[in-house]
Order: sequence, then C-alpha cells, then structure tokens
Amino acid sequence: MAKAPVLTPRAHDFPRWYQDVVNKAELADNGPVRGTMVIRPYGYGLWERMQAEMDARIKRAGASNAYFPLFIPQSYLTREAEHVEGFAPELAVVTHGGGKELEEPVVVRPTSETIINDYFAKWVQSYRDLPLLINQWANVVRWEMRPRVFLRTTEFLWQEGHTAHATYEDARDYAAYIHREVYADFMVDVLGIDVVLGRKTASERFAGAVNTLTLEAMMGDGKALQMGTSHELGQNFAKAFHTRYLSEEGREEYVWQTSWGSSTRMVGGLIMAHGDDAGLRVPPRLAPVQAVVLAIKGDEPVLAKVREIGDRLRAAGVRVHVDDRTDTPFGRRAVDWELKGVPVRIEIGPRDLESGTAVLARRIPGGKEPVALDALAGLLPAILEEDQMLLLRRSRERRESRTSDVSTIEEAVEAATAGGWARLPWATLGEEGEAALAEHGVTVRCLVAEDGSVPDADDAPGNVAVVARAY
Repeated sequence: MAKAPVLTPRAHDFPRWYQDVVNKAELADNGPVRGTMVIRPYGYGLWERMQAEMDARIKRAGASNAYFPLFIPQSYLTREAEHVEGFAPELAVVTHGGGKELEEPVVVRPTSETIINDYFAKWVQSYRDLPLLINQWANVVRWEMRPRVFLRTTEFLWQEGHTAHATYEDARDYAAYIHREVYADFMVDVLGIDVVLGRKTASERFAGAVNTLTLEAMMGDGKALQMGTSHELGQNFAKAFHTRYLSEEGREEYVWQTSWGSSTRMVGGLIMAHGDDAGLRVPPRLAPVQAVVLAIKGDEPVLAKVREIGDRLRAAGVRVHVDDRTDTPFGRRAVDWELKGVPVRIEIGPRDLESGTAVLARRIPGGKEPVALDALAGLLPAILEEDQMLLLRRSRERRESRTSDVSTIEEAVEAATAGGWARLPWATLGEEGEAALAEHGVTVRCLVAEDGSVPDADDAPGNVAVVARAY
C-alpha cells in the first residue's frame, strides 16, 4: 500500500498544497477572528529576515523610521475623495470606547497617508525641511471578504513609506528609486524571485495616486502576485491637508509626495514561487537557518561532533541550527526540516564519524552526497550561493516560458486561463479591453515599454500590457 504524501501534490490542488505548507511547515495558523492570522515563530523568522534586508535598503534610500497611531479620525479619510472611495469597503470603524459612544468614529489604520499628512503639514515649513522621508513598520486592517493566510488577511504586517518633496521631478524620481533599488533589488537578490517592474493602469492605481509602480511575480501555478507598490501621489494629499512650504524664492508651494509599501504577502509569494511537493524552499540569502546539522543517533561522540561542526559553520558566517533531539526519530526530523525549506542538511551518525564524512542534503536542487567533515566550512558558502542563483534562474525561466505574446483579447484570456501570462499592445487592449478581460477574471498586471522598461506614461507609444489571473 502506497504511503500517503505529506502534502497535497501541487499539480492536484495548488490552493490546498499552499495551505498544507503553511500548516505543516509551521508558518502560521488562522486567528480566532475571520481573516486574521497567528504567525508562528518559523514564519515570523522569515518575516524578520525580510524586515532586516528591506530596512537596510530603505535607510540607504535616506528614509528614517517613525511610528504613527493605529486609530485615525474618520474625518481624515474624507478629505481626499478618491482615497476614501477606494478604501470605504475595507474599513474597520470603531464607534464605542471606554463604554461610551465616541464623538467621532475612528478608523483602524488601513494605510497612513491621511494621518501622516496631518503631521507633515505641521513639520514642513520651508524648503529646508524637504525632502522629508519617513517609513514605518506597522500593522494595518482592511476587512477582507476572501481571506487566505499571508496573501489576503484582514490584519497584516507591512512597511509603508511616506515622503514629501519640493518638486514633481524629485518625488517622481524617488518613487522610481524605491521601486527599483529597494523593492526590486530585495526581491531579486534576496528572495530569488524574478519580478516584472511596470506601471499600473488607471483602474488598478492606488486610490488617491497619480501613478502606481508595481512589481509582479509569477507563482508556481502561473498566476501573478503583486509583491509591492510605489506610488506618486502628486499634490492630492498635500492640497487636502494643506501641506505647504515656503520656497527659496519666498513663494508658498504645495509639496509633492510619494508612498510605498510591501507586506507579509511576500511570505505567501515565497511559498508559491519556490515551494515544491516536499514543502517550502527558502533562498539561502533569506533563510533564518541556512544549514541544520542533525545528529542521527544520541551517541556522545556524535553529539560532540555535531556541535563542533555547528560552531565551525557559524565561524564561517553560516546561519546554523544544531538538531541534537535524538529522542525524536531521525526520519521525522529530516522531513520537518525539508518541509521548512532549510537549504542544507548535514547528517552525522556513528558510521560517518568512522569515515570522517557527513551526508550533505541540498534542499533546492535535491540530492545527497558524502562530504569530508573538515571540508564543510569551506564548501558551504559557495554551495549556498549556487543554490540561491538556481532559485532565481528557475523563477525567471518559469515566467519566460509561460508568457505568450498575443494580439487579441481572446488569446490573452486563453493564455491566462491555461496558467500563464500574456503580453499584448496596450493600444490594442485599452480600457474597454481591460474591462472585457475582467469579465473572465483576468487583469492587467502592469504596463511595460516595448523594451521591458517602466513607461513614463499610461499612453506612451509602444506600451505593452502584461495580463494574468492574480492572487
């Protein structure tokens, strides 16, 4: 009788496989309120590594971290018409506190453009105060009708950047810098996920923005996932909140602004972009644990060697965990680490000690091989880099092989329905064609220029629409 698989095979039921990985790799549980989640220590460890890598890039971009309140007066959101209209269906509103009805209802933070602008208006007086570059790490609440852990939850964790600039050009260039040098650099170089950088259409743009730049990734089932966005806000919020400055020439001017964000959705993207039928596969540059050293048996010489190897690898700069829980069967422990996607397992037992070797199991390409114990510390850094590059290469190959150039809406729908992406001229599609795609559950993920770069305008000549089904 065949042994039942640990996970539902991806090819049989991709959504069920995803949920199996979340549960069995101990990433998260559903919270007690519909749409919320409890992020477990291993899942939170992934998020902490994402935070650390992103935070370093955000600070290199000149932004400083701050924190703003969770509760926002409802009247703040009504000051920018498009913004309140865009977020109204998702708002959680508090009407009572301390046993009394509040004089004014407060909104649980869905995003912070409004409250941050209220303070920017106080802090910005002169051109000398600009640019003002702020980021916050926080939680937000958007009432989600169709929740899925990490991908769409009522409460999620994120970073949101908010900036004020003296000129349109400065704001535009900064939004593009965040898009390229913070988000794309992190997602490609650390997450190992190939992303398409593009411009959102007017119908997909952030509520209250004049332009939204996006990063779109293809998941294992061919659907798209928006991994992050950077918005040019123009002067919409500045005018609503009277965020002005005295220019060098002595004129009172409205600031130009940006906002940009990425969230715990990236953990979901990591699972779906790199996972396989054995579980998660974590890119080595991200992995909280890059290598786990397992004692096969509880013999004292084995345990001593396992701990010694752990120390050697740490000294070589490898993030290591020593698994000496020999009261738990070895096979179960090996499967657990495989589910968690730790890039490398080093397995050591009595026979290995005799031969002076360990079994090296590589999670990303698969396979096992004996390696001399004394060689491990020298070999591992190069192996981890090789496996990092392999994940990125496979991510790019998947997107390229499953993206079709088409000339009609019907062909685009067919490509998306078959589990791929399609590219067609925006001049052919247009807003009417975009609406027609939506009837089939297909959206324009972004617009790109003919050469694959980010276009300067929605209607720039030669713009290409990248369309797909999406999470």
